[in-house]
Order: sequence, then C-alpha cells, then structure tokens
Amino acid sequence: SLVKETRILKKKVYGQPMIGESAAIKEIKELIDKVAPTDARVLIQGANGTGKELVARNLHQKSNRSAMPYIEVNCAELIESELFGHEKGSFTSAIKQHKGKFEQADGGTLFLDEIGDMSLAAQAKVLRVLQEKKLSRVGSDKDINVDVRVLAATNENLKEEIEKGHFREDLYHRLGEFEIHQPSLCECPEDILPLANFFREKYSAELHRKRTGFTAEAERLLLSHSWSGNIRELQNKIRRAVLMAKDTLIDYTDLNITPAIQADASEAP
Repeated sequence: SLVKETRILKKKVYGQPMIGESAAIKEIKELIDKVAPTDARVLIQGANGTGKELVARNLHQKSNRSAMPYIEVNCAELIESELFGHEKGSFTSAIKQHKGKFEQADGGTLFLDEIGDMSLAAQAKVLRVLQEKKLSRVGSDKDINVDVRVLAATNENLKEEIEKGHFREDLYHRLGEFEIHQPSLCECPEDILPLANFFREKYSAELHRKRTGFTAEAERLLLSHSWSGNIRELQNKIRRAVLMAKDTLIDYTDLNITPAIQADASEAP
C-alpha cells in the first residue's frame, strides 16, 4: 500500500530512532519535540560518533517541513560551489549550471555537519543567506530566494574557535538559537545495553543471523569499555559480533574489545 511504501521510504531516509532512557537522552527528546515544529535554528554539539546527525534528522522528521527535502553537508569536505551552486563557465570544470545544497533544500532542512571546519569565506556567505534568505551562485550576481531551515553540528568548542579567529561570532549566534549537547556514551552508561540490543536486532535481521542476546560476560564487557568512539564504535562492534558469533548468544570473545578488558571479563563469576 502507499502508506506502507511511505513508511519504508521514511525509514530509509531517517533510519535509527533515538534510543536511550538516560536523563540526558530524555531531555534531548523533549527538547526536539518542543523545537522541531518551529523554524528555530539549532546547534548540536558533541564528540565524534555521538549521533549528532540523528538529532538533526529527528528535528526534520518532526517539523512542518518533513515532507520537503532534507540535505546533509559535511563542512570539512565542503567546496563553496557545492553549497551555493555555480553558473556554467564560472570556473574551468563548470561545464553546466549547478544548483547548490541551499537550493536543493529549498522548503526543507539543510544540515551543516562539522560547521567548525567551514572556511571564513563560506561562513560569511552562509551568514548572508541566514540574514537575507537569498544567495547568489558562484559566477553570478543574480540573487535567488531560498526558504531553508538550517541545523548545524560541531565537535569543536566554537567559543574557543571564535577567540582564535577561526569562527564568526555573529554566525555562531545566528546558528545557535537553541543549543543541544549530545552526550558521549560514557556520560550515559545506562543507554549502552539498550543501544547494543537495538543494533543486535538490526544487524541480525540485515545479516540473516539469529542472535537472541548477550551473555552476562558480554554485557559486563560492554558496560566496562570506555567507548571513546561513542555510538559509532558500539555500532561497529555489535555488527561485527553479530556476523562472527559462534552461537545465538553473543559472548565477550565475539566483541573484539581490547585484551586487557577481555581478561577482566573472563574472570567474571
């Protein structure tokens, strides 16, 4: 049915729901519910691998723009013509006119990931779009009106970057009408096992493996690990374990976590 197809499509676009029952995650979910229906710009801050893009997708999904485009841009790999578009012939390889990410996101949401890595020149142009709701493509003087909600994320301390002269203070205030701190996994240990079980079920289905749970030793190891790579590291470890486990229950030996901690886990009563 059309409804079922729409649900499948949305699942592909938005992917993982926000998993976790810690106070920090509950607070983020509540803030998303309050802020999403508005057009307020949100700055999401947190370490690498904490799931900042997931917060952005949830904000879009729960907004009045959810039926419109959702475009993600990694500012660390950004070329200005990708963001603002270019006219044919504006530089050597510009063989045809190109609509930039802002135009592609018109009516919807543009997510600027790793905004702290954006060049000062691009920052000035983004500020203009936020202030005037218009842009000009590279190689053009013509203004194009755009209606885009901008969400941004960073793993940098932007206040420090402002002091160093690497980031514009006026852009920081424009982007951060609301700020969300996405906690690291070590700040929310009670979310580790719910997340591990979510990934176990997800990858069991995707990889056609029957993995019904974790042994007590595996759970202990998951809880004692430092998770410096946060949710992304956990996700990768569980995917590998689902693939490699010798039994329906995933054991600590299947988790590929450092031998020193494994030795501790093996001494569990």
